[in-house]
Amino acid sequence: MLKRRQFVEAVSGSVLAVTCGGAIAQSRKMPRVGILLFNSPSSEPLGPLLDGLKEAGYVVDRTLAVDYRYAEGRQERLPALAVELVQLNPDVIFLVGGDVAPYAKAATTTIPIVVVVSNDPVKAGLVANIGRPGGNVTGITLIYDELAGKTLGFLKEAAPSMTRVAVLWNPEHADPEFQETKRAADLLKVRLQSLEVRRPEDFVAAFKAALAERAEGLVIVSSRLMSRERPRIIEFAAKNQILIAGGWGEWTRDGALLTYGPNTVELMQRAAVFITKIIKGARPADLPMERPTRFELVINLNTARTFGLTLPPNLLARADRVV
Repeated sequence: MLKRRQFVEAVSGSVLAVTCGGAIAQSRKMPRVGILLFNSPSSEPLGPLLDGLKEAGYVVDRTLAVDYRYAEGRQERLPALAVELVQLNPDVIFLVGGDVAPYAKAATTTIPIVVVVSNDPVKAGLVANIGRPGGNVTGITLIYDELAGKTLGFLKEAAPSMTRVAVLWNPEHADPEFQETKRAADLLKVRLQSLEVRRPEDFVAAFKAALAERAEGLVIVSSRLMSRERPRIIEFAAKNQILIAGGWGEWTRDGALLTYGPNTVELMQRAAVFITKIIKGARPADLPMERPTRFELVINLNTARTFGLTLPPNLLARADRVV
C-alpha cells in the first residue's frame, strides 16, 4: 500500500508541476513585434533598433519574436502586408516611413504602432497631437521645421556669392520645410526656386526648370522619393556644377557638399524605447511623440575642392563630421 501511495503522490506531483510550469510559461509569453517595411530588412537601418531592444533585455528569437513583412519597394503591396501583420496579433507594430504608416493605421485601431517618419504626423492624420497622440500610433517624427532654414544658411555660408537656389521637394510629403526654407531665403537675400516632384517621372521637368533659372545650389527636402532618386539627383548636380545641400541621409557620401539633419541612429534607438514601454504595458495614446534634439552638420571637403570653394574655418569647426 505504501508503495502504491508513493506512486500516486509522485504522479500527482508531476502533473501539478507540468500544469504550473505551463501556467508560468503562459504568463511569460514571448513578446512579439511586427515590422512593416517599404523595402527589405537588409536595406533599412534596423541595426540600432535591434541593439536598443537588446539593451532593454529583448533578444530576437530568445526573448523576443519578430515578424517581418516588406514590400521590396512596391508600394501597392503594403496594404495586404499590413493586414498580414495584424492577423499575427503582435504586441506592437514598428515601421519606418510616412508613406508606410497609413497602411498600418488603416489595418488596425487596437494594436499599438510605433513609427519613425519624416513627415508631419498630425497633418498626415497619424496622430491627433504630437504631445498626446490619442490613438494607437506614437513614435518619432523627423520634422524640424524651425531649423530647416539652417540648411540653406550653411550652403550660403559655404558659397557666399550664391544668389539662386532651387529646392527639390515633394508636396505630397506633409512637411513644413519648404516654407521655412523660403523664410530663410528672404533673410539671406537668396532667390528661391520651387521644384515640385511627386513621382520619378517629374524629375526631368524639374531639372530643366533648374537649368532654365540657372540655379547655383540645390536644397533637398528629405523624403522616400528623394532617397530613392539620390543617384540621379547627384549625377545631375555634378554634371551641371550645382552644389547640393541635403537633409538626413547619405548625401555627402555620394557627393553633396553638406547635409544638416538628425542623427538617424539615435532616433532608431529611441524608437526601441517606445517599443519596450509598450511591451511593458504603456499605451501609445499616452506616449508623446518625439522630435530630434540633436542635429549633425556633415561636410564633403572633396566636393568643396571640386567647386573651388575655400570653406570658412568657423563653418568647418561647427561640422560634426567631415568627409
